[in-house]
Amino acid sequence: MNTSLDSKLNPTPETNTGTKEDCALIFELSQPGRVAYSLPECDVPVSEEEAADWLPAEFKRTDAAALPEVYEVDVIRHYTGLSRRNFGVDNGFYPLGSCTMKYNPKINEDVARYAGFAKIHPYQPVSSVQGALEMMHTLQSDLAALTGMDAVTLQPAAGAHGEWTGLMMIRSYHEERGEHQRTKVIVPDSSHGTNPASATVAGFETVTIPSNAKGMVDLDTLRAAVGSDTAALMLTNPSTLGLFEEQIVEIARIVHEAGGLLYYDGANSNAIMGITRPGDMGFDVVHLNLHKTMSTPHGGGGPGAGPVGVKSILVPYLPAPMVEKLEDGSYGFADPSQASIGRVKAYYGNFGILVRAYAYIRTYGPEGLRRVSECAVLNANYMMARLKDYYEVPFAGPCKHEFVMSGSGLKKYGVRTLDVAKRLLDFGYHPPTIYFPLNVEECIMIEPTETESKETLDGFIDTMIRIAKEAEEDPELLLNAPYTTPVTRLDETNAARKPVLNCACS
Repeated sequence: MNTSLDSKLNPTPETNTGTKEDCALIFELSQPGRVAYSLPECDVPVSEEEAADWLPAEFKRTDAAALPEVYEVDVIRHYTGLSRRNFGVDNGFYPLGSCTMKYNPKINEDVARYAGFAKIHPYQPVSSVQGALEMMHTLQSDLAALTGMDAVTLQPAAGAHGEWTGLMMIRSYHEERGEHQRTKVIVPDSSHGTNPASATVAGFETVTIPSNAKGMVDLDTLRAAVGSDTAALMLTNPSTLGLFEEQIVEIARIVHEAGGLLYYDGANSNAIMGITRPGDMGFDVVHLNLHKTMSTPHGGGGPGAGPVGVKSILVPYLPAPMVEKLEDGSYGFADPSQASIGRVKAYYGNFGILVRAYAYIRTYGPEGLRRVSECAVLNANYMMARLKDYYEVPFAGPCKHEFVMSGSGLKKYGVRTLDVAKRLLDFGYHPPTIYFPLNVEECIMIEPTETESKETLDGFIDTMIRIAKEAEEDPELLLNAPYTTPVTRLDETNAARKPVLNCACS
C-alpha cells in the first residue's frame, strides 16, 4: 500500500481487525504422508465380510478422498486463522438494524452447559428430566407475562418459523369458524421481509399498505384494505423504521371490527420489554426472537428460537406437546386439543437456546428487562442526534431501539450507501443494514442495543462522520473501499446471481 493512501486510510490499530495478507490454502500446504489425526481402534469386533455388506457397492469409494495431508499444527492454524476473519459481537461493534445483535453474557453459556441440561435426551423418561421440564414451564410463563399473552409454545426454531406457526393458527381459527374466505394478510411497507414470505408459505395472499408521512401505518388505507377477506394484520411495533405506532389501539380496533386478528412480529421487542406489551396493544399472536432479544449468539444460519404466544381464543390451536404442571406437582405434557395445528419442530424446540433465554430473564428480572429497553432506546436516540447533521433522517421525532437514516445526500458526490458500508470495514466495524427498509432511499439502519458503552458508540459515530466528510472531499476513496480486508471490493451483482465457490488445487 502506498504511503499517501495509507495516510488517508489511517484506521486505528484498536479497530482495524482486518488484514490483507495472502495466506497459503490448506490444500497448498498438503504433502503426501503427513497425518494430523490418530483415531482409536474399533472396539466392536467386525469381520471384513460383515463390513463389506454395510454399504451397497455403488456408494463405496474407489479412490481416497481428496483431502489435504497436513500436520495437526497446520489444521489448528488453518481454522484459527479462519475464525479470526469471522466478525461477531465478541470482537467488534455490530450495529445491524432490524436484527438485534447484542453482546451475549457468558453466564448464559455456562448455564446451558450444565450437565443436567446439556447431557439429557428428549427420549429419557419424563421422571428423569423434571428440572428441564420445570425450566421450560417457567419460561413459558415468563414469556406469556412479558408479552401479555395467555399461553406460549416454545417449539418454533426461529422468528420466521414463529411467524408461520402463528399464521397457521390464525388460518385454523378462521377455517373452524367457517370463514374460509379470509385469505388475505395485510402488511405495512415497513414490515420485515419475512412477513409477506411467511404469509405466502402459510397459504395467504399478501396486501401491502403504505406508510404515511410520519412513517406510521396509514389508517385511511388500512380501513380501505380490511374486509370480510381479511385474515390478519402483521405488524412490528416499534416498526422497522424504529417508530412506535401511536395509533396502535385504533389499528387493533379497525382490524378486529373487520373480523381479522393481529399478529405481532417480536423482532423489535428489545425496545419495549417491561414498558408495554403486545397483548395490551390488542395483538392476538406474538413471536419472540429469543436469539435476539434474550441475547443468544446467532447469525450464519443459527441457532435460534421463536416462541409464539397467543390470546385465549387461539390456545386450542397451539402446537403440541406443551409442558404443563400436573396435579401431583410434577411436570409432563398436555394432551393436544383436536384443533391443534400439530408439531412444528422435532421434540420441544431448540432446547439450548431456551436455557440461555431463561438464564437471561432470571439474571435481569422485571426491573432489569425494563432497564435493558430504556438503555437501548437511549443509545439509539443519542446516535441519531449526533449523526443527523451528516446524514438525512427521513422521519422526525424520537426513535425507539433503532433508527433509519438516508445517504441520499451523498449521491451528488457519486457516493452510495453501499460505499459507506464498504468503507466502514476498513475501521473494523460491521456495517449497518443498508438494503432495508425498502421505503427509505439509500437507507442506513442502525441498532446499537443496550450493551455498548458510550465510548464504543462515539467511536462508531466519529467514523461515520469522517466517512461523510471523505465522501465530499475524496469520493474515490469510498468508491474503491475496502482496502484492509482479506478480500477487497467484490462484484456483488455477479456474486449474488452466479455464486461460484470452489478450490482448484493440483
